[in-house]
This record gives sequence, structure tokens and C-alpha cells, in this order.
Amino acid sequence: MADDSTTTVPVVSFDASPDSYRHLALKFDGPVATIELRTAEDGGLVPGYELKLNSYDLGVDIELHDAVQRLRFEHPEVHAVVITGGLEKVFCAGANIRMLAQSGHPWKVNFCKFTNETRNGIEDATENSGQTYIAAVNGTAAGGGYELALACDQILLIDDGSSAVSLPEVPLLAVLPGTGGLTRVVDKRKVRKDRADVFATKTEGLRGKTAVDWKLVDASVPRSKFADAVRERALTAGRRSHRPAEGNGIALTPLHREITENGLSYRHVDVAIDRDAGRVDLTVRAPEQPAPSSIEEIHAQGVDFYPLAVTRELDDAILRLRTNELEAGTWVIRTTGDAQLLLSYSQATGDHLDDWFVNEVRHFWKRTLKRLDVTSRSLITLVEPGSCFAGPFLELVLASDRQYMLDGRFEDGPEGQEPATLIVSEINFGPLPMSNGLTRLQSRFYGDEESLEAVRNVIGKPLDAAAAEELGLVTYALDDLDWEDDVRIVLEERAAMSPDALTGMEANHRFVGPETMESKIFARLTAWQNWIFIRPNAVGPDGALRRFGTGQKAIFDRRRV
Repeated sequence: MADDSTTTVPVVSFDASPDSYRHLALKFDGPVATIELRTAEDGGLVPGYELKLNSYDLGVDIELHDAVQRLRFEHPEVHAVVITGGLEKVFCAGANIRMLAQSGHPWKVNFCKFTNETRNGIEDATENSGQTYIAAVNGTAAGGGYELALACDQILLIDDGSSAVSLPEVPLLAVLPGTGGLTRVVDKRKVRKDRADVFATKTEGLRGKTAVDWKLVDASVPRSKFADAVRERALTAGRRSHRPAEGNGIALTPLHREITENGLSYRHVDVAIDRDAGRVDLTVRAPEQPAPSSIEEIHAQGVDFYPLAVTRELDDAILRLRTNELEAGTWVIRTTGDAQLLLSYSQATGDHLDDWFVNEVRHFWKRTLKRLDVTSRSLITLVEPGSCFAGPFLELVLASDRQYMLDGRFEDGPEGQEPATLIVSEINFGPLPMSNGLTRLQSRFYGDEESLEAVRNVIGKPLDAAAAEELGLVTYALDDLDWEDDVRIVLEERAAMSPDALTGMEANHRFVGPETMESKIFARLTAWQNWIFIRPNAVGPDGALRRFGTGQKAIFDRRRV
């Protein structure tokens, strides 16, 4: 994990379950669940640091991500979630500094990205799942610990004369808060910008009445009344929930996954890795059976309900590839199967969005597509005979940087092969927004309402290559004669370019138009934190991150760049 390229980086699995948690516990009390953070000091994902004072690394956040997912799917009766610390006078000390100091640049950035996505998932649960998150800050909340609290809808700080909230990264470590702290303070908490400046450069942070007055927390409560105040807030928030008062959850059983030297294989997703070419071929398969006709049948299928099953697999594949296959910089996306069967499931979910489970499945697909959007890989979609890029899977086309569609059939293809088509549906016009608040169609045709309306007029119609190209849904429509050579040249050219330049270019092109708090957080991580993480003022041998805790002051290059 160190900046030395010879250091071995572990292969990371994102599997977790409550019976294997080392760092947190889930507790239940009627409609209120509690996530209690109690990190195991010796439980770091890799050797070289101790997780003291409830500090965290990627392993801790994998468990937190799993807990948030399970609360959404397995516990419909939970209407409010309290996050608190399990140590005396400690909420969370944030990202482990020793871990950051010894980590290589890609590890630090991927760690921050996943942690950001988990915090965004907490906010999404509050907004869309009827599970309001409340931070019960029972002690010091520093850096990423306060950022965890910021992801919650409400923050209660214990008033004991010493507990404080702080973002000390700038003065202590010469880096920025890596999980949206600066942005959420001003955009979400509406802290005045001069006060935000003071706060972000004040190592000891703020406590008590001042923290409330500055809008950094919602309330400061004496220790004797803290537990009661937290529960009352949780119950009050829970009364606004649209989730059922009782019901059977959907158990998120372990994924069926086969791992080989050069790929991953799931029930509905296949991944082939060509490390020499720096490429991943990712294929998603449509369902083989029609969608269930009733909500009772959907619930009966549970974790095997196709939209949930395929989303879990694709999400897992994205995370594993993004973390473990850094040099496979181009992802080639394909689909196979019956588009009409796929659309039957899209219709089934659309018909039952008032059901808590179906609602969760829809938002999970939305979040997985967002994870793909912010993945720093070149995304190329190939639309070929046998593809099923319809409705929800059309979003994979729209998420890609380029799209190539075969015009007609492969000359040596199987007998009876039908030409490739695309099918637009209502789901492409609103329910699956990107981080910038726009749909992928709106982003594609930004400022061009005429083209967007032309696409709306063909909802439900299979579009051949010529029609898709004319409507602007694909980059090029190619015939069989040009297909193999043109695709090969595109992929070879992409692999020859600077990965850094491509990451910056793709991030600029994917997120057009307005900014939201969420898009700002990712854009600033990409541009500012990414740059600061490689500056010697932070990570050099005399930098603040390396010298923290040694008693030696950091030596800064004072030139502003």
C-alpha cells in the first residue's frame, strides 16, 4: 500500500455480514435501529496500523456499507437509524492516519471514493427509504468521524465539556476532508463560509452551544439526558416514515460468485479480464423468465428477484474491478438476452413502486449506475445482435463514454440472428438520475430539448442501428465489414493514452450542466484531493501526513500553485 510500487496490495472482497462484523454492531429497538461503531484496534485490513479511537479504514467502511444495505432490505420495520460510538467519549476519530500515510495514491483515492458512496447511501436512505439517520455523537468526532455524522439527517452532540466536532485535516495533515466534509458543512448544514473557514482550520474543533449556534450540530445535550434525547429524535423522525410497521425483510444471502485468474462469473454477470490489453469485458444477461405478476410473487422471489439479483452482482463486480484491477483501464460493456423479458421486470417494478421492497430495488439500481458513473475507467458499449439494451439496461449505454452499434447482422453469425436494437422506456426519463440531478438522456442531450423530445417520441419502439444513430443514441453505427477492425482500433487507441488524462477528460464529459452537493463532492475529490494527495506537502518524506504523530513539524514548499 505504500507509494513504493513493489508493495503488495491485498485483493479486496466487499463481502460482509452481521455475524462477521469486527468493527460495528447492529442493535434493534422497535422502529429504531442503532449502528454502534467499536472498531477493533487490531482489525486493520492490512498490517502496519492500529484502528485506535474508532478510526476506520476500508475494512470498517465495507461493514458500514453492508449494514446500511441490510437495514434497507432486511428490516422494513426500521424507520430510523442511530449511528453512535461504542467507546467512552469517542464517536469516531475518522480515517486512520497511519493507514493513509502508508498507502499508495490509488489506494487512498479508491478508499475515499467508496467511503463517499457509503455516506451518499446513508443520505439516500434518509431521502428515499423512510429510514432517517441520526448521529448520536457521544464523544469526539474528528475528520471523517464528523463527516460520518454530516451524512446523517440530524446530529446530536453530547455536552460534557470536552466532546467536540472538528475537521482538522488542513492544519494537521495538509490534505482535505476526503468524504465531503467541506461541501456538506456549507451546502447541507448552511454554515456561513467565514465560519466554515475558521472551523476547517481549527484543530480542536467546536463543542456545546457554539457548535449549535454555528449550525455544525442540531443540538447539544447533557450526558444525563443524551440517550433519551436521541431516542425521542429517532422516534419522531420515524413517525414520518412510509415503510410498513411490520413485515418480512428480504435476506441478502451470499452472492453466487466464481473467481478465476482472469475473471468473475455470477448468475447474471460475467467479467473477463485481459491484463495485457488493459481491458475488461463485462457482460450482463437478461432474465430467462417473465416477471412475476403480483407483489406477493415478487416478495416470494426475494433475493432472487431478477432486478435485485443482477444489481447486486453488477455492483459487486464494479467494486472488485475498481479496487483490484487498477491497470484494466477500459471496460467493454455488452448485454445478452431477451429485451422483452427484461422490460417485463421493468414494468413490474414500475407498477409496484409504492411497495417498500420494490422501491428499494429501484434505488439500488440507481446507486449502482451512479457508482459506474464515477468509476475512473473508459466505458465502451458494444451493441450487437443478441443484445438487450432496453429500459434499465439502456442506462448502461448512456453511462458509457462511447457506443458502437452493429448495423445489420454478422455475416458468420448464427442462423436466424436478428439485428441489434435499442429500446427506450419511461424509466430512462426520470427515476435513475445521475449525481448532477439529470437523467443520462438529459446529460447526453444537454441544452438540446429537440433531440431529447425526439427520443421520447420513440418510447417502446425497437430502434435499429440507423435509427439509433440518427437519434444520437450511439456514437457510430458500423456494418459487419468494419466492425472488428474499428472496434479493435478504438480499444487499442484508448489503451495507449494517459490514464490520468483520460480520467480527467471522462469526468468532465460525463457530468454536464448543474452541480449538486453530491456531484461537487465527487468532482472535488477527483480534482482537488487527488492532486493534494500526491503533493510533497502532504505525502512527501517531510510532509504533514508522514510526520503526523512524530513530534516533528512538517516542512512545506510555500509556493502557491
